[in-house]
Amino acid sequence: MPGERKVTITAIAREAGVSVPTVSRVVNGRSDVAPDTRARVEELLRQYGYRRRPSAPGERAALLDLVFNDLDSPWAVEIIRGVEEVAHSSGIGTVVSAIHDRAGAARQWMTNLRARASDGVILVTSVLEPVLHKELHRLGVPIVVVDPAGAPALAAPTIGATNWAGGMAATEHLLELGHRRIGFIAGPPRLLCSRARLDGYRAALESAGVGLREELVVPGDFYHESGFTGCEKLMSLDEPPTALFAASDQMAMGAMEALRRRGLRVPQEVSVVGFDDLPEMRWSAPPLTTVRQPLAEMGKVAARTVLRQARGEEIDSPRVELATELVVRSSTAPPPGAAG
Repeated sequence: MPGERKVTITAIAREAGVSVPTVSRVVNGRSDVAPDTRARVEELLRQYGYRRRPSAPGERAALLDLVFNDLDSPWAVEIIRGVEEVAHSSGIGTVVSAIHDRAGAARQWMTNLRARASDGVILVTSVLEPVLHKELHRLGVPIVVVDPAGAPALAAPTIGATNWAGGMAATEHLLELGHRRIGFIAGPPRLLCSRARLDGYRAALESAGVGLREELVVPGDFYHESGFTGCEKLMSLDEPPTALFAASDQMAMGAMEALRRRGLRVPQEVSVVGFDDLPEMRWSAPPLTTVRQPLAEMGKVAARTVLRQARGEEIDSPRVELATELVVRSSTAPPPGAAG
């Protein structure tokens, strides 16, 4: 088999000592295969880089894979919307998957990817095992990473946003209103975007000559519950903050609920800023001041980039950062007792 130019299902079946229909069932993700047999066949598929690819050379890409860790966030929906807009206008289908940071789910996705002969993969803050990185590279599938979790393990273009500048702009807005005790509810530290937003917050404080107080920085995970608990911790301090900057809109919403339960009014007693500008934020009570992250546009740029790779075209830059923008609404105001 190693000397064969093109690995076929027949060759895989011969090497595995099983029938061609059995290999076909594995390739197509069927469940009616014994676990040991499936494992043996999948290992050979990986070993020889088998990938069903019915499209003829030069033919337009027909399918894109869009992979998230989770799909339980409006943030993911905005990325999907951008990717789908480009894919639809190009006559291309989109397969959306969530791997939940589980090795088994990621491996199953890889098996399915090989079976459907996807023409490109967009990974969104997804962490894959090194062995799966190698397999993607061996399959020769064009890859783009959106909001990379860390330094990309794959030699792939990355699409992100100006998170540092956004974090600085949000903090500067609160400083300009007169706030000096500004609490920060951080995102997961493993993510580059989280660290950049925290660094922007720190840089704004330093630039304004306001010392960083470590007790005003609490951990979060981008979801509502951590915004709620983070706010509770901050407001229980002997000197609680007069303003909160949450590194995601969902955490900002959790923080506002915690403030409401404490009987504290936003923004009259505590100002709140978020990050993302999800569509529903303009309908929150009060409408949320936030940093607009161009999520749908990030999806569009990622889709255009991976399609250019699929067509064999050169890309303009291996790293693209789209601009963030502060959107001021009604959740921020000068601190209580401020002059003017």
